Amino acid sequence: MDETVIRLAVAALCGLAVGLEREWSGHSSGPLARFAGLRTFLLIGALGGVAGWLVSMGIETAGAVLLAGGSALIIAAYIQGARPGGATIEGTTEVAAMVVLALGTLAGLGFVEITSGATAVMVLVLNEKERMRSLVVRIGDRELRAALQFAVLATVVLPLLPAGTYGPLGGIQPRSLWIVVLLFSGLNFAGYLARRAVGPERGYGVTGLLGGLISSTAVTFQFSRLSREDQSLAAGLATGVLGASVVLFPRIVLVSAVLNVEVALALLPILVPPFLAGVILLVLAFARRWGASQSARRAEPIQSPLRLWSAIRMAVALQLAMTVLTAISRAFGEGGVLASAALLGLTDLDALTLAMNRMGTTPELVGLAARAIAIGAIGNGVFKTTLALALGGPGYRRLAAAGLLAMAGTGAIALAASWYA
Repeated sequence: MDETVIRLAVAALCGLAVGLEREWSGHSSGPLARFAGLRTFLLIGALGGVAGWLVSMGIETAGAVLLAGGSALIIAAYIQGARPGGATIEGTTEVAAMVVLALGTLAGLGFVEITSGATAVMVLVLNEKERMRSLVVRIGDRELRAALQFAVLATVVLPLLPAGTYGPLGGIQPRSLWIVVLLFSGLNFAGYLARRAVGPERGYGVTGLLGGLISSTAVTFQFSRLSREDQSLAAGLATGVLGASVVLFPRIVLVSAVLNVEVALALLPILVPPFLAGVILLVLAFARRWGASQSARRAEPIQSPLRLWSAIRMAVALQLAMTVLTAISRAFGEGGVLASAALLGLTDLDALTLAMNRMGTTPELVGLAARAIAIGAIGNGVFKTTLALALGGPGYRRLAAAGLLAMAGTGAIALAASWYA
């Protein structure tokens, strides 16, 4: 009996929640009022709950009759509203009523958790009408095309690729490589949308943070050149480079967590200290208003939201790195892998991260993979420091190099402490 009461209560509350939103938004009153308000939606939910309970008790005919009657009422209400001379043909309220009837039935059948979650999502969607319309208006042709392309890549191309391993030295895994392409295309798309949302006028500091989602090395290269063209932008550009480098550490951990949780956990004690050091420096930079008034008008726009060819090149680099590192590991052992990681991290830290996560399949290899990724990250920081010193203007060199070396040094200390712990 108690379970039955809970089912019917959840079904009725589902209708009550949707009816409350319809009442609050004004759809149940005024000259354009729809057929249902607070009480009607509550009763529709209860009707669905009773129908579902009857079906669960084996009385399918009675349950089906109740559902048919409720559906007929909703359809009749829509026909009445959409008739010639009617107020509107919008059917959101009627469709919401049908969904409430279905969710009430689920609750009556015993699926109360699904009903509760789905109701919360539906009320949120109904309430966010204006924001959703505003979002649609803001979506451009480039963003829509990129989203559709990503959907095709994920739902059409991925299932067609074989899941097996082919070839020597670890072999090639087509489906796993395509997942890598999707991962980095998704990150590129997220970074593009974030830059669109924030806008270039928010300063090079924010632009650097967002650019770090794609490539902190590319941000360093670009901002170093800009600092030589306009030395008044030195502080803002240095803050952007620092922000891009700070984003690098959680990005490594995130990618590792997706591919190999054990490697991600082993990386935390090594990468958290340089990340915290970078955050502190970044907070101090913004507190001193480094670049707070600088415009990002010179930042080069990202032409392709997905940067698909870049992601494919990343997957190819991963496969080459994986093959080379496997051969080196078999020929020279741990020392050869770490030396190769230091070199690979200078130019392609993402490929190194992906290769090491695939290699870390045993407890011994997990530690080796984490150390190799950390060495690559430290080497990448040293490489970016070299770029800043070689390409940047005087003021920029001092600020950017100091921050980058501070993070690299902190990472080296954390690596040494982890190694000899």
